[in-house]
Amino acid sequence: MSLLVVLPDEPAGPVLPVALANALSEAGLEVLGVAGSASFARQVEALAPRQALIWLPSPTPVTTPALFEALRAWAGVPPCALSLASAPLSAAQHDELVALGVHAWLHIDAVEAVDAASLAALAARAQARWQRESALRTELENLRTRMDERKWVDRAKGLLMSARGIGEDEAFGLLRGAAMHANLRLGEVSRSVIEAAQWADAINRAGQLRMLSQRLVRLAAQQLAGIDAQRARVLRTQSAERVQHNLDHLAALGLAATGAQALAEAQGAWTGLSTALAARPSAAGLTDIDQRAEMLLAAAETLTKTLEASGARRALRIVNICGRQRMRAQRLAKDALLASVLKEGTAHARLVPTMDEFEAALLELERAPLSTSEIRASLASARDEWLRLVGGVRTLDSADGRAALVRSSDALVDTFERLTASYEHSLQVIMS
Repeated sequence: MSLLVVLPDEPAGPVLPVALANALSEAGLEVLGVAGSASFARQVEALAPRQALIWLPSPTPVTTPALFEALRAWAGVPPCALSLASAPLSAAQHDELVALGVHAWLHIDAVEAVDAASLAALAARAQARWQRESALRTELENLRTRMDERKWVDRAKGLLMSARGIGEDEAFGLLRGAAMHANLRLGEVSRSVIEAAQWADAINRAGQLRMLSQRLVRLAAQQLAGIDAQRARVLRTQSAERVQHNLDHLAALGLAATGAQALAEAQGAWTGLSTALAARPSAAGLTDIDQRAEMLLAAAETLTKTLEASGARRALRIVNICGRQRMRAQRLAKDALLASVLKEGTAHARLVPTMDEFEAALLELERAPLSTSEIRASLASARDEWLRLVGGVRTLDSADGRAALVRSSDALVDTFERLTASYEHSLQVIMS
């Protein structure tokens, strides 16, 4: 058996006594090296002995604390068996040595008194106890892994059952089939399913911030223009609460550094916008609100892209594309009202590009293979509502046109909210 001998710290360095070296040799123990307390742990890592023998014939107030400090590096789980040969120790010292991972102890009075048989028996006891403890730790770790996997499997089954409206057996079959196809453990697949759902939800929530930034400006413009002002006030309060709720939810996810930075920028932009919204509506104030909303839109776009990249799943892109349509519907209505109320040329110039972007994204969604009968029906409804919204933009000079604009923009948001949720809960995204 290979052995590292740990000796009391001496000014000249550790030196293996001849009598001890002879006894170890007779006991069939091969000495790989010797070490003092300071180099003990490093030498064990470097030499990888099957066992370390701590030789402490005369414990002192200096040597004993140094030894204990060296052992604490392993937190009671040493990488090899530990045996101790020393003069008598106190009961408290024995208790601490056991807690620090020492497996066997031999009482010695002097170097000359030690014999090969005693050292062989000491090494055998230490090795047997270390192997038993190692087996128990492995068994405990396997049990914890199985319990952890069971937790993830149960959560993943529940998510699939809720999202897809299927039974427990079918949900388990999906997970088991995915695990076999990917050659992964069932617990690994289940955990990935939960994480995919969490990323999809986070992307959806971050994407909602884009839409809400534009909706809040649109509602402020509605109030100023006297278009269904009472309802606009109620929706403005609800929208502001929703922004803060989503920001709080995302903050609780414990995002990585890049995501946390993007979230902080979105929070800062929202603070500026919410302050501007608290002022009494005016033409000048509306311009300031729009500028601050653009800052929140840009921050939310960065946050959404960061989350999509962090999720590392191509299927999550469709959730982002669909969610962005909510923002475009609100942006189009907002710019149309700003162009009408404030006669703002910049807002008017954005109308055609926004309509082109919306149309291109709608076509991409209609052609995407990620589809169900429910998704196809919602896309058809979105197409009809989109045509009504475009009609409202073209008849903006009339009261009926402005009312149609507001109604259709809200209807499109509701439609794409449902669509985004459908994509988020689709089997392709969940099992991606």
